[in-house]
Amino acid sequence: MWIRGPAARQDVTATAVPRRPAARTTRPDAAAPAQHAPSPHRGQPVAWVNAHGGGGASTLARVLGGADLRLRWPEPARGEPGGVLLVARTHAGGMQAASQALNVLRTGEHPAGVHLIALVLVADAPGRLPRSLGRRVRVLRSAAEVHRVPWIPAWRLGEEVDPLPNAVRALAELVSSPSSGRNAGPR
Repeated sequence: MWIRGPAARQDVTATAVPRRPAARTTRPDAAAPAQHAPSPHRGQPVAWVNAHGGGGASTLARVLGGADLRLRWPEPARGEPGGVLLVARTHAGGMQAASQALNVLRTGEHPAGVHLIALVLVADAPGRLPRSLGRRVRVLRSAAEVHRVPWIPAWRLGEEVDPLPNAVRALAELVSSPSSGRNAGPR
């Protein structure tokens, strides 16, 4: 039962992460699609993309700069940055979503001009990862450059951190020079 009516349906496009694009059918007499307006993310150095809801892309974009694209791939044709920092939490569901998103990148089911700079794994809790999740991180490292962000309690409260932890400073260097991140080794 709805109190205020049905919730507004969110616009989910073929560029959502990590789902596969839907097949499109067009009639020969259909009008050509209208040009998309330029993106407000034009000129940003990188795109932060969550592999799943709550991954941490918004916080990282706020702290380090770049375009927060939430759960969708960038559209370089609209001027959005093609370099992606894919973000996931270190819990089992987050790493499974990261694997699925990496597979979408591997199979080329993303907009033209998109390339992965690195996978960013954000701690889902303080302390060490359980052994099974640590093994999953090693598997992900075999597929992509991985950066790990530790648990930062202040971020949970929306507070700033100064100085930033070393792992986050390394990400700041990637954001300021994203082309160098593609050739760096795993971290």
